[in-house]
Order: sequence, then structure tokens, then C-alpha cells
Amino acid sequence: MPPADFQRYLRAKRTVDDRSLDRRLLDALTTGLADLATDRDGPVRVLEVGAGVGTMIERLLAWDRLPQGPVEYTAVDVDPANTAALPDRLRDWTADRPVTATEQAGGIVLDGEDRRVSVTVGTADAADFVAGADREWDLLIGMAFLDIVGLDRLPLLLSALAPGGYWYFPITFDGGTRFGPDHPADDAVERQYHRHMDAKPGGDSRAGQHVLDRLHDRDGVTVTGVAGSDWAVYPQGDGYPADEGYFLRYVLGTIETALGERDHGEVLDDATLADWLDTRRQQVADAELVYLTHQLDLLGRAPSPPARD
Repeated sequence: MPPADFQRYLRAKRTVDDRSLDRRLLDALTTGLADLATDRDGPVRVLEVGAGVGTMIERLLAWDRLPQGPVEYTAVDVDPANTAALPDRLRDWTADRPVTATEQAGGIVLDGEDRRVSVTVGTADAADFVAGADREWDLLIGMAFLDIVGLDRLPLLLSALAPGGYWYFPITFDGGTRFGPDHPADDAVERQYHRHMDAKPGGDSRAGQHVLDRLHDRDGVTVTGVAGSDWAVYPQGDGYPADEGYFLRYVLGTIETALGERDHGEVLDDATLADWLDTRRQQVADAELVYLTHQLDLLGRAPSPPARD
């Protein structure tokens, strides 16, 4: 069974995501947001769906990706444990940085040298939140999100964007799960794991490709960049960096649960699965396991407002 601490898993994968995110797309987004901020008087408005415990907010600040000036950042997640942990994590993150954190109703304000980020936290289903919000945002972020929520919700989510606003869907799973060293059951485990993804409501083991298909068919939406953002977790020196050993143990627990929910007898018997899991867990303990997944980062824009006469 997977470890119970999902918030620790989200924290542990921060370093994995940091290595994986495509910097070229982030550069393009940074430039676009800076231009947008220059052209307007009010704050830049960001909506992150599936925000977890706030690691994307930390990253955007630490990597200087948000525009100077005021930013209104709305962080929404369906899990109340995530949203409850988010402000405290951000407050702890500022402790050794030139950023001050001040509590506000419903969130936290982060003040740096040249920007103020007002973070409002909401616990809600992303689509329900957008449908009930009487406002627009300049940037929509959904990290590791579209492969679990269902692409039928994509049009509604994009409707939250202001004219000319940006959407950014990094770490979107796209059909590859690999472990090393090789084990005879690897192919069967991967097939069954992906079938389980596809069978769950909203799940899609080829989400990256399917997002592109849908966006290209949507009038006015521009896909400005696509890049690989594969996870690669591997031992370095005497072990795994940061808390990535826990990250691997959580992934193995997730696979165990997933394969236990479906009839896998025609491909993978219980004894073979148990041997695969025991072998992989021992390899984590011995700092020998390598884990790779194939994912895509996707960036684009909503239709621009009509030109003035």
C-alpha cells in the first residue's frame, strides 16, 4: 500500500519536477507575462488548479518567473489536506529568503524586493471553481493535472482565461513508465498500470498527445510550445537526492494499489507482481532503482482581444 503521507510525496517530488521542467517554455512564459504586466495597470492574475502544497508558487518565485509588481495568485486544490498545508509551507519557505510572509484572509501575502504575490487558497474541484467564479485570469497553470481530471473539462478551464491570457500545463503524462535494472515483469506491469489509468474516471495514459489534439481543434487557441519533461530519478553517490527515495516508495505503493484494483490475472499473476514489488523496493533501499516516465510540458495562449480601430 502507498505511504499515507501524500503531502510528503508532493514535497519530495519538488526536486524531481525541478529537473524535468523545460526551461525554454518557462523562458517564453516569463517573457510573455512580463510583457502582459507592462501593458496593464492592475495586478497579473494567476490561477493554479491542482496546486497541491504550493511547490509551483515557490518555484516561480525562486526562479524569478513572475512579473515585477503585484500578482494575484489563486491556488485551488480538491484535497483539503493540501490547501491546509499550503500557507504554512510557503511561510516556512520564506524563512531563509528575502521574502516576507504575512497572513491574509484565505491565504498569505509574499513580499519580495520587486513584487508582491497575494496568494488566495481555495478547496474545490477545479472545474466547479471556474464555473462559479465571476472573473478571469491572465495565466492558468495545471501541473501534472490533465492526465487525472478528464480532458472533457479542458474547455471550461480555458474559459477562465482573459483574452490573450496564457495556459501552462507542465508534467502532463504521456504514456511511458520505465524502471531499471530490467525485470521480466516490467512490460506487463507497465501495460496494466496504464490500463488502470485509462479505466479511472478522468484518467488518460496518453494525456499529453490528447491535449494537443483537442487544443489544435479549438478555435482561437494557440499552442506556442511543447517539450518533453520526463521524470528521471536515479541514485547519485550513496543514495537519492533530497527525499527522492520516499518519492520512489510512494510511486511503487501507487502501482501496487492500482494493479490490485483490476483483474490482472491474464497478464500478471499475484506471485509475479509480488516479486516485482519486492525487488523494486529492495532496489530503492539499496539505492539502485532508476525510474523514468515520459511527460510533456505544454504552453499556449487564449485568443487575443479584437484590435481597436
